[in-house]
Amino acid sequence: MRLSRLYCDSDLLAGSMLTLADDHAHYLGKVLRVKPGHKLALFNGRDGEFTAEIISVSKRDIEVKLSDTCNRLPEILLPVHIGLGLSRGERMDYAIQKATELGVTQITPLFTEFSEVRLDSERADKRTAHWQKVASSASEQCGRCTVPVISNPVSIKDWLGTVPAGQGFMLDHTGTHGFTGEQPDKVYLLIGPEGGTSEDEKTLALQAGFSTVRLGPRVLRTETAPVVALTALQLQWGDF
Repeated sequence: MRLSRLYCDSDLLAGSMLTLADDHAHYLGKVLRVKPGHKLALFNGRDGEFTAEIISVSKRDIEVKLSDTCNRLPEILLPVHIGLGLSRGERMDYAIQKATELGVTQITPLFTEFSEVRLDSERADKRTAHWQKVASSASEQCGRCTVPVISNPVSIKDWLGTVPAGQGFMLDHTGTHGFTGEQPDKVYLLIGPEGGTSEDEKTLALQAGFSTVRLGPRVLRTETAPVVALTALQLQWGDF
C-alpha cells in the first residue's frame, strides 16, 4: 500500500508522540480506516519528513509515534514567486495545484483591470485559506516537504512595487524570446487573469524592470500559463 503523506503544522521531533485531530483524524479514521500499526509520512515544511506509526485510533483523534530518523528532501533550486491575476473558482485552484507540483515557492493573487473576481476583505481571507489548503494537498501528493505560501490578494501595482530589479518576468505572447540571460537568485513571474493583462499594466511592469517572456505563438489560458512557464523555468534554471 502506498504510504499516505500529510501536512501537519505541529513541530516534528524524532521519536516523539503526536496527536492528530480534526481533519486529519477524520481522513485517516473515517476515509482510510487506518488501524494501529499502520504507517504514514508527516511533514510540516520546516523539519523534513518523518515516517509515523499509528499507535491508537479513537473517534476524535489519532495517536502516532514518529520515527527516529528524518528524510530531508532536496530544496527547490530556483525560488519562484508568481503574481497571478485572480480568476474564477476551479481555474484558480488548478493553477495553484499545478504550480505547487512544479515547485513554485509563493503565489500572490492579484487584483487586475480585467479580473472578473471581486473580493471584500472577509471573502479574501476565506479564499486565501482555501487556496492554502489546495497548496498543502498538492504538496502532500507530489512529495514536497515544503508548502508554497499563498499570500493575501493585493493590487497588481502594489505587487509590482515589491519586485527587485532584474528578477521580474511578464508572460506576453507578443514578446520575442523565452527565459534568457544569467540565472537570477529568484524569479518573480507575472501572469494575467482570464482577460489578460491590460496595456497600462504591461507598461507598469516594464517600468518596474520586468522582462517580457514569450512561450510560443499561442495564447495560453490563465490556468495553463503557470504550468508551461514553470516547466520552462525548471528546464532552464531549475531541477529538471
